[in-house]
Amino acid sequence: MSSATDAFTALNLPQAVQAQVLKLLAQIGRAQTADDLFRASDRAEGFVLGLETAKALNAGSIEVLYKAFDDAATARRLEHAQ
Repeated sequence: MSSATDAFTALNLPQAVQAQVLKLLAQIGRAQTADDLFRASDRAEGFVLGLETAKALNAGSIEVLYKAFDDAATARRLEHAQ
């Protein structure tokens, strides 16, 4: 999950956004079941969609956040598969 964290750290996000991103990444990382992971991933995607809809960040930053959450969820899924 640190690669996901590294990906958005360079974005210099507003403090409130960064705090929420960290919480969402932590929820993905703590997911114990496939359902937990789905809910955490869905929540993270919804958060980014909200930022995108509100035009709170530029398109490049939005794309990095989508990718960071997707990468974190993929990594967690692979951990569960082992």
